[in-house]
Amino acid sequence: MSMAAKASPVALGKPQSDAVSKGYSFASTWDHNAPLTEQQQAAIAALSHAVAERPLPVNMVLEQTVRHDSSLAVSSMDEPLQASWATEVVLLNSHQFYKWFTDLESAMKSETEEKYRQYVNTLTEHLKTCDRILYQVDSTLNLFDDLQAQHQAVAIKTKTLHDACERLVMEKERLVEFAEALRSKLNYFDELENIATQFYASNMSVGSAHFLPLLKRLDECISYVANNPQYADSGVYLVKFRQLQSRALGMVRSHVLSVLKNAASQVQIAIKENASGKAAISEGAETSVLYVRFKAAANEMKPVMEEIESRSSRKEYSQILADCHRLYCEQRLSLVKAIVQQRISEYAKKEPLASLTRSGCAYLMQVCQLEHQLFDHFFPSSSAESSNLASLVDPLCTLLYDTLRPKLIHEADLDLLCELVDILKTEVLEEQLVRRGESVAGLRPTVLRILADVRERLTFRAQTHVRDEIANYFLSTEDLDYPAKLEHAAVIGAGNEAADNSDTVETFYPPLEKTLSCLTKLYRCLEPAIFTGLAQDSVGVCSTSIQRASKLIAKKASPMDGQLFLIKHLLILREQIAPFDIEFAVTHKELDFSHLLEHLRRILRGQASIFDWTRSTSLARTFSPRVLESQVDAKKELEKNLKTTCEEFIMSVTKLVVEPMLSFVTKVTAVKLALSSSGRDKSSEYDNSKPIKHQAFASPDKLEGLVQKVDTAIAQDLPGVVSKMKLYLRNPSTRLILFKPIKSNIVEAHAQVLSLVKSEYSAEDISKIGIRTLSDLQARLDSLS
Repeated sequence: MSMAAKASPVALGKPQSDAVSKGYSFASTWDHNAPLTEQQQAAIAALSHAVAERPLPVNMVLEQTVRHDSSLAVSSMDEPLQASWATEVVLLNSHQFYKWFTDLESAMKSETEEKYRQYVNTLTEHLKTCDRILYQVDSTLNLFDDLQAQHQAVAIKTKTLHDACERLVMEKERLVEFAEALRSKLNYFDELENIATQFYASNMSVGSAHFLPLLKRLDECISYVANNPQYADSGVYLVKFRQLQSRALGMVRSHVLSVLKNAASQVQIAIKENASGKAAISEGAETSVLYVRFKAAANEMKPVMEEIESRSSRKEYSQILADCHRLYCEQRLSLVKAIVQQRISEYAKKEPLASLTRSGCAYLMQVCQLEHQLFDHFFPSSSAESSNLASLVDPLCTLLYDTLRPKLIHEADLDLLCELVDILKTEVLEEQLVRRGESVAGLRPTVLRILADVRERLTFRAQTHVRDEIANYFLSTEDLDYPAKLEHAAVIGAGNEAADNSDTVETFYPPLEKTLSCLTKLYRCLEPAIFTGLAQDSVGVCSTSIQRASKLIAKKASPMDGQLFLIKHLLILREQIAPFDIEFAVTHKELDFSHLLEHLRRILRGQASIFDWTRSTSLARTFSPRVLESQVDAKKELEKNLKTTCEEFIMSVTKLVVEPMLSFVTKVTAVKLALSSSGRDKSSEYDNSKPIKHQAFASPDKLEGLVQKVDTAIAQDLPGVVSKMKLYLRNPSTRLILFKPIKSNIVEAHAQVLSLVKSEYSAEDISKIGIRTLSDLQARLDSLS
């Protein structure tokens, strides 16, 4: 029994250790993974304390009771036995004693270890319970693992299904989009039948509400088919669409023509009603009938024209728009032309040429402005281009041109022609056309054409004027009456300081006055290139005429009068043409064939052949003429003539005053040269062996007479020259410039003679000669100027 008691704890040892270790491992893992807070640990302690005081369950109480009763029964059975043993056992020997002692010891041990065995049994049952719980927990965890694996499998299958659904949805959307795109593309082709049916309908017209949207849809179809030639039968569909478009645009053209003709007929009826019993329609009624009535009658075509203009970037619509512009201009021209012709004819009958030009241009500008406004009403996008109205405006402007041109051709008055240029250039082109802008831009070509004709006529008349009135001017006695003409003008202008210092036109040589007057008029009227040529010719011809007149005056009056006349008028001509901002140089080009003569001789001699093609280049160069350029500068020629004349005048006055002195100095120079030469010239008229003062021409008496003669010329002739210079040259600065070299020559001649006298003559001879000192002479000459 003791062995059995000892064996039972050993038998329970292994499962106890496994359960305890596994339970401890689980509990430690749990505590490690889920640590409790202090508050939670306090709650568990309180719960443990409450459970410790809780009574056992009823079934455990009953079991414990039954076990206690059985143990009591065993004890009651053992007690009599033990008692009987204690009382009845007879120990006969030591063996029995030991046996009894062993049994007694065993019984005592059993009684002592009973409660421990019961505790061990209880623990063993608890361990078994824990093992079962752990087994169930492991089974539950395995189930959870299986559940998690199944959940992952379901999730994977769900995701796969979701992805497949998304792919299917995307594929569906793509197919739907493809179908819609295909349908949208096919719609353009399917519209052919629909559009054709509507266009060929009997009730279809340009004025209907469906026409313009249908035309727009047709354009869209044409653009799409034309931009996608890769589609099957696209070329066939494009041709059919084009045919429908041509039909539609033809309907538009017919509609516009019908509306314009209807409006024109209404306006013509209104014109006849307003003009009944009158010679012409009034200006107020003209505006009301021609423009207001026409605008109201043709207003129904405006929407169609706006739609056509919005598509004018396409070739077909630009062509139909141009046709509509042409039809419009034709109908408007049929209405306006007769009235404009009548109005210009009235101006031509009542007004002179200048007023006719001004009135005609003003009336045409008014008509052009009204026509532009009316055109802008129907064609707002096309009105900016003046060329669109050219077929209407040009014929109207031609009416004025045809009226003016015959009058211009027969006009010979330079002043009137210059006035016409000023009217056309300044008033019309630079002022009125600029101020009114694009509405009258169509009139500009005609005005420029008229201006060109006026300038051409003006150029011709200017050339004729230069030829007849300047180059071929017939000189009268009065024209050559110099200096009497200047003396008369000086008497008339006496007391007027301004007149004393300036030349009056009355004293001008007539060709000079005509030249300056003509150039002044032409300068603002002609183009610079044309004016340059005319000015060059005029200045050259005028200069020649002045030189011719100066020669006649020199014969009639005196050479000095001729020279001063020439200087005076050349100076005036130079001063008056200076403000003209042009070059008076003209380059003339001409062909020179003179070098060909030698080559022709070589060909005739057989030394060269004209058919030698191997030298075609040199042959061509040989037979090509030379271009010779020659430049004629009238202004430089004028300056040259003026300079030459001034030099001649200066030398003539110098000779007039100091000619004896100049002759004396020349002779003295000749004598000195003879003396200085190594050999003596026996044939010389002078005695080279004698001093200067012993020469016959240089005796003191001869020299005294020479000096007196010069003093007489300075006292008598030179003041007359200065008076003539004042008479011809009214400007003091001009006279001073011209007189300065004369004065210098006189002083220089006296200085040379005085130097010879001082070097060759004695003091007594010098006193006898009586030559002035240079300071006295300078003072004398200054008093004259």
